[in-house]
Amino acid sequence: MTEPLPHLPVSQERDPLDGLLELIPTPDDQPRLRADAARNRTRLLEVAARLAGECGAANLTMEGVATAAEVGKGTVFRRFGDRTGLLIALLDHQERELQSAFLTGPPPLGPDASPVERLRAFGAAVVRHEYAHRDLYLAARADALRHHTIPATLLRLSHLCMLLRQAGARGDIELLAQTLLGYLDITLVDHLISRRGMTMERLEAGWNDLVGRLVAVE
Repeated sequence: MTEPLPHLPVSQERDPLDGLLELIPTPDDQPRLRADAARNRTRLLEVAARLAGECGAANLTMEGVATAAEVGKGTVFRRFGDRTGLLIALLDHQERELQSAFLTGPPPLGPDASPVERLRAFGAAVVRHEYAHRDLYLAARADALRHHTIPATLLRLSHLCMLLRQAGARGDIELLAQTLLGYLDITLVDHLISRRGMTMERLEAGWNDLVGRLVAVE
């Protein structure tokens, strides 16, 4: 069972991001791979990306990557743990680009905009980003329980908690943030667009409406 997110008193002057960011590994926290191991990992990811492009991420297997890379299956498992770990590693580059945009990028997504503007921009950015890479994201979400505990999800959750607090939202901030994350889930977005025929513009308008109901609209 995962530990609950830290609840900080409103009067305590500490960024709500701090508690979660302590749980998110930075590059310096990762085990330092030997040069040859790092090269092998990069090569395996290149092979996996090529196979995902050719046959679709849903059909990507550890055995297929091992065969294409001409290594033993155990090598792939040692590098990535399991198939979900491999898919998460493939998503890492795209995810870091998104993280950079909402943590340090220009407004309205980045820090130089108001909290409400950033909340609105965050929803649109995540929906468009994940839908553009939906093949990989949908495949990686096969392990739904694990999705809620990976660093990328924790970072998004902590970011929403921070913006909701700054925007003066009332209620249980963590649950409000989880509600917002649920709206952005790629499995739901893909269903609404592919099967319900909704447009991206309609989803973004719905996100803005939801944000407006949770905070004092500026």
